[in-house]
Amino acid sequence: MPRPGGPRNFEKSKDFTGSIKRLFKELKSFQVAIMIALILAATGSILSIIAPNKLSDLTDEISKGLVVNQSNMKTLTEKIEANLKNMDPKNILESDLQPQEKQKFLEIMESASTNSKGIQDLKDLSSDALSLIFKEIKIDGEVISAKDQVKYLELFTSLSQDTQVEALYKQIDKMPQSIQKVIEPKMHGKTIQNIALFLIALYVCSALFSYIESILMTVVSNRFAQTLRTKISKKINNLPLNYFDKNQTGDTLSRVTNDVDTIAQSMNQSLSTLVSAVTLFVGTIIMMFVTNWIMSFTAIIASLLGFAFMFTILKKSQKYFVARQVELGKLNAHIEETYSGLLVVKAYNGKKISDEKFDEFNTRVYETNRKSQFLSGLMMPIMMFVGNLGYVAVCVVGALLVQKELITFGVIVAFMTYVRLFTNPLSQIAQAMTALQSTAAASERVFAFLDEEEMTSEENIKESLDKSKVEGNIVFENVSFGYDAQKEIIHNFSASAKKGEKIAIVGPTGAGKTTLVNLLMKFYEIHSGDIKIDNISIRNLSRANIHSLFTMVLQDTWLFNGTIRENIAYNRENVTDERIMEVCETVGIRHFIKTLPAGLDTVLSENDAISSGQKQLITIARGMIEDAPFLILDEATSNVDTRTEELVQKAMDKLTDGKTSFIIAHRLSTIKNADLILVMKDGNIIEQGNHEELMRENGFYSKLYNSQFER
Repeated sequence: MPRPGGPRNFEKSKDFTGSIKRLFKELKSFQVAIMIALILAATGSILSIIAPNKLSDLTDEISKGLVVNQSNMKTLTEKIEANLKNMDPKNILESDLQPQEKQKFLEIMESASTNSKGIQDLKDLSSDALSLIFKEIKIDGEVISAKDQVKYLELFTSLSQDTQVEALYKQIDKMPQSIQKVIEPKMHGKTIQNIALFLIALYVCSALFSYIESILMTVVSNRFAQTLRTKISKKINNLPLNYFDKNQTGDTLSRVTNDVDTIAQSMNQSLSTLVSAVTLFVGTIIMMFVTNWIMSFTAIIASLLGFAFMFTILKKSQKYFVARQVELGKLNAHIEETYSGLLVVKAYNGKKISDEKFDEFNTRVYETNRKSQFLSGLMMPIMMFVGNLGYVAVCVVGALLVQKELITFGVIVAFMTYVRLFTNPLSQIAQAMTALQSTAAASERVFAFLDEEEMTSEENIKESLDKSKVEGNIVFENVSFGYDAQKEIIHNFSASAKKGEKIAIVGPTGAGKTTLVNLLMKFYEIHSGDIKIDNISIRNLSRANIHSLFTMVLQDTWLFNGTIRENIAYNRENVTDERIMEVCETVGIRHFIKTLPAGLDTVLSENDAISSGQKQLITIARGMIEDAPFLILDEATSNVDTRTEELVQKAMDKLTDGKTSFIIAHRLSTIKNADLILVMKDGNIIEQGNHEELMRENGFYSKLYNSQFER
């Protein structure tokens, strides 16, 4: 099922061979299971290839039980004719027969006729005379007497090439019992049973192998996907923040979801399909030529003619599929843009223009979709045509060969199966190769992510700070930093914060305020200089240790799908409801929580009608739960109203009591009581001091502060 945001365009791998090699290298721990699965897939295909030949034998054996035994009939006729040909008149003349019989025999011999009258004359001879002419014949253990041979000749000579099957069987019914036993239709039940059981065993084993192979590949693909996601999860935690600055979040999520799913699905379906299809394709061609080369060329040429037509259609339809993806992307972008800015569209009466654009994009999607679907819809009829063309060709050529006694009817049945086994793998191989191309592209993206440079290792870091014993002093010593090596945004920055002080950082957008805090939290590595906490360089402290020393309340509200209690007590153990409600009372949301149906147990989700201000108050409450020696407030009151801001400000005063605090603010009225205000511009501290001192200087800070009250 396509993911939200429209179907994903097919991507081709930049290095198909390299990507597949890397994929198999990553699959090293699963190689035994994969090899077993592929062997089972190939074996299942081989059994399917063997089956048509046994089916041919079964058909021939059943056919023998439905028609006259031509072989025995031919043998019988040849032996009777040999008796007549090898007949010696001396045997009759020198025998003890009556003179009148000898005379009659001589008259028959003089006529030298084997037509119906001659055979009728032979019937008039006594059994003793006939036994001298016709020696006993033994076929399939059945003894045929001289008299029965004469009867057979009498009935046989009355038949012609135009004799209908029904008339033939009526004549057979008139023949002596010994003749009927030899030439009448007879099924060999035991033989048929053995072939049928062997065929059933072949099909059962083939199905069983396919079932086991499917289970193995499903387990392997899902476990490998689990392994990849685990590696990606660990990788995300080890990546520096500048990676996420340079790459879109949606692209990273796509690697975790779409790309890993593509790899797993391809392994589960395409890999074994490719092996079994190739085995089936090659094996079928070999078996066809082993069975009959004339029929083989017939089946292959007929199928390839159909496939040539099909590939022509596919080539023409490809451009419409590409166009459909492009137009669908434009339509989705327009819809997303319109609904995300719906209030603006309505406020400016832009509905008509928006609808016109939608109709235009929708019409293009309709046209490209109609053409692509029409051409792709031809694939199934063409595939049926390819199969039926092969069947017709096999039946026509096979009938001619049967007529000439070059093959049996069973060979035709076998080749009708071979036609299906020959055509199906071609489309399966094409689909599998397409899927492998997509897999290689997905593998490239996943492995490129896993190969990204990680944050510096912290294995050798031994020092740590106990947050319960931290004094709370922080010193910035000549710090320089830039997100890009060519563009430095913090220049030789120096400042110090003593225990319990409230440090405010102000300045225009892009001055480096948030960057300074990110460096303090060790989210980024500084280029030069140092930052020390209680005289210990942050280079000698682990990131986890530093993060445990700080409480952060950011301007971006982040709430996850869970209860209010879980959101406030996030990643904190043994937090009582009393403590949570106490904090909520401090930030002014206690009354709001009590109005909710489930109170603290109310589940928050994206669809809940909670204002951005209420969300920010919940995140502030989360920050107040944490008992850390340092506090960072990054525009924490940006989404609250003036009255709530006053309440939050009082809460912040309580929150910052006894803690070293760093406050980033654009509303300068909120930081008038700060112990130290650092005024930043272009990555430098251009002014510093408390509010009164900076206002008296009438410098950059004074202009920023007064600009808030200008009309």
